[in-house]
Amino acid sequence: MDEFVKSHGLGNDYFVLDSSAISFTVTPAVTRLLCDRNYGVGSDGILLLTKSPRADFGLRILNPDGSEAEKSGNGLRIFAKYLYEHGHTQNKTFKIDTLGGVVTAELEVSEDGRVPFVTVEMGQAIFNSKEIPVAGEEREVVDEEIRVNGEIARFTAVSVGNPHCVVFVDKLDEGFTRKLGPLLENHELFPNRINVQFVKVLTPEKVSILIWERGAGYTLASGSSSCAAAAACVKNGLTAKKLTVSMPGGELDIEIREDWTIKMRGAVEEVTSGTLSRDLLDRIKSLPAE
Repeated sequence: MDEFVKSHGLGNDYFVLDSSAISFTVTPAVTRLLCDRNYGVGSDGILLLTKSPRADFGLRILNPDGSEAEKSGNGLRIFAKYLYEHGHTQNKTFKIDTLGGVVTAELEVSEDGRVPFVTVEMGQAIFNSKEIPVAGEEREVVDEEIRVNGEIARFTAVSVGNPHCVVFVDKLDEGFTRKLGPLLENHELFPNRINVQFVKVLTPEKVSILIWERGAGYTLASGSSSCAAAAACVKNGLTAKKLTVSMPGGELDIEIREDWTIKMRGAVEEVTSGTLSRDLLDRIKSLPAE
């Protein structure tokens, strides 16, 4: 009871829980505590295993601020590895139900039974403003102008099950990302807030990105952000349909198909597993109801 697993995908770390095997309800306040790197276990989010009527497994993805995400590429790879290595399935291919849709995960299993790489079918890239959503008249949001903090930038908005604002730049700068990221995340154009990627095209087969993640902030890597950035590159005619997306945490291989469906492959590693302490559980029980 109250066991957990902590893993990371390219430095983007998640705390995995089985909703049927914990003694508490995962509220926004509980999420904030567990993700806190001083008072909790510490992570970029929580992956909560649930049941699903339309897939093999259900998944809730919780941001460290307590909000809920529709989809996470790194989270999905971590979750898929967890399901196999911790006895929830013996299948190497299965479906996972998220708020952003049902996705298929395919595992690469080593001789010792570990899962070093996972490929995820991430669904379809959508540029329609109503479905992302982006404010204003209904349109494809491609190479538009946005003004923020005295800066004028060109961006493409895309949904890959969750919303993204992709900004192309000549130079990547972490300070610039941390400054403009939260302003773009909360810009009036984006009624549900948005994930932000700053993208520098290196070659037709490789791009480099920095990420400001909605509800999480600056992060070393993001699977859905990589998919969104790759889709925006292809949509703007800047790269080939198969490309590598490089981030501070590592690289992902992305393929954008003719119908705009997306395949993502990348590494995943478990960090630790254990049982939540009585002290932490007491703190959880003392949190106010939400």
